[in-house]
Amino acid sequence: MAETSLNGPTSLQHLFLIQTGISNLEFIPSQNLENLESLYLGSNHISSIKFPENFPTQNLKVLDFQNNAIHYLSSEDLRALEKTTNLSLNFNGNDIKGIEAGAFHSKIFQSLNFGGTLNLSVVLKGLQNSTTQSLWLGSYEDTDDKDLTSAMFDGLCEMSVESINLQKQYISDISSATFRCFTQLQELDLTANHLNELPSGIEGMKALKKLVLNVNIFDQLCQISAASFPSLLDLSIKGNKRKLDLGARCLEKLENLQKLDLSHSDIEASDCCNLQLKNLSHLQYLNLSYNEPLGLQSQAFKECPRLKGLDLAFTRWYVKGPQSPFQNLHNLQVLNLSHCLLDTSNQHLLTGLMDLRHLNLQGNHFQDGSISKTNLLQTLRSLEILILSSCDLLSIDKQAFQSLGKLSHVDLSYNNLMGNSIDALSHLQGIYLNMATNNIHVIPSHLLPTLTQQSTINLSHNPLDCTCSNIHFITWYKENLQKFEGSEDTKCANPPSLKGVKLSDVKLSCGITAMGIFFLVVFLFLIAILLIFSVKFLLRWKYQHI
Repeated sequence: MAETSLNGPTSLQHLFLIQTGISNLEFIPSQNLENLESLYLGSNHISSIKFPENFPTQNLKVLDFQNNAIHYLSSEDLRALEKTTNLSLNFNGNDIKGIEAGAFHSKIFQSLNFGGTLNLSVVLKGLQNSTTQSLWLGSYEDTDDKDLTSAMFDGLCEMSVESINLQKQYISDISSATFRCFTQLQELDLTANHLNELPSGIEGMKALKKLVLNVNIFDQLCQISAASFPSLLDLSIKGNKRKLDLGARCLEKLENLQKLDLSHSDIEASDCCNLQLKNLSHLQYLNLSYNEPLGLQSQAFKECPRLKGLDLAFTRWYVKGPQSPFQNLHNLQVLNLSHCLLDTSNQHLLTGLMDLRHLNLQGNHFQDGSISKTNLLQTLRSLEILILSSCDLLSIDKQAFQSLGKLSHVDLSYNNLMGNSIDALSHLQGIYLNMATNNIHVIPSHLLPTLTQQSTINLSHNPLDCTCSNIHFITWYKENLQKFEGSEDTKCANPPSLKGVKLSDVKLSCGITAMGIFFLVVFLFLIAILLIFSVKFLLRWKYQHI
């Protein structure tokens, strides 16, 4: 690069030189880089991070060296970064093998990423007396597992860090001593660490707010030793590789817990979920999606009255008792029940959800493919977003949504609805309406006012008639193109001569043809002759009877 190559952009803030083949930082012209905030140098041949003299680094917030050939960091290399504050520094994929003692002394970072480094003890010793909010020490699928020992983490005692990610590392001798230097942590990610339990004697981790234990091999929820993390707000045990038994009261010491993710863990329970969620009165978000069948008690979440979000997608469940399992969830705002094989004929299934704003019923089925006037949605008067896609719907009663006056988003895509189903939305205004991939051929003219009062409409992938029987809708469609999304896929299916033509390009002539005019004239002529003969007959009859 020429020295004058950056003379044009005088206020450059973000510079990307990824995969440009540069081998050192001398290649980068320093003109007009005083405002530079992020510099991306990934996938090159750089072996040293030493900047040219007088290179302006004072405003840098992001410095990305991932996937280069940097194996050693010296104090001199890092001297140019002394003026930076809250820098995010990325050495991911470089396999750092050595750091000069004191190189990071008294330096403060927003985040440090040493992903893919095989010898973590080198990194942790080299970071002594440094401060960072986030430290990423994870590995990858294409990297051989390296057995970590508890002693390797001793270096953490000599630095200040709030969040550590140890994704796909393997700690064979995990014990309470492993966590000796983790006491300052607020977030800890132990995803895919081959863990089958956490030791019960962990001490001093009262500051930990978020714990991620995804893709491990626990047999029971109690094996995570929840009592060791009394201040936990966010717990994720997603994708457990063994069938996870929820046990009873395993999390009762986490009385401040607000978010719990237990999805994709083959959880099965015949009597859920009050004992399993005992004492979690502050829980706001619970994810039990993609699990085995659950038997839900009446008021199944009585222990979690503050729930705002509940995800049960792809988890088949049945109600054990006459009452709704959600009856006490008066604060719930988001409920995902997609692909749950619900008994939608139970009109009391959703009773108690007084503040529900977002309901996803995708992939469930209604009796005879129809939503009747009386249905399980009628009590949800605060509902704003309703998703009923892929429900094999054939029809919707005109009064089915009458009590849902606050709806602003309705997704009815991937069903078999006809055009007259639009009448069920006549009382709503300004909504987003998705009726893509249905069986709409003709939209009668009396339904156009209902469409006119909506803000956004999607009718793509419907077998629309482009004949004179649909001329009123086609004309209105062209006049209101700004309302429609998916216009490129809103096409004619009939007649065959127009199949595949965009609706906006269709030109129909639906006036009277020349042949029609001929027959009309003949018809009128015959009517006139008939009238004349009728008058003559009446006059003759009248004079004959004088």
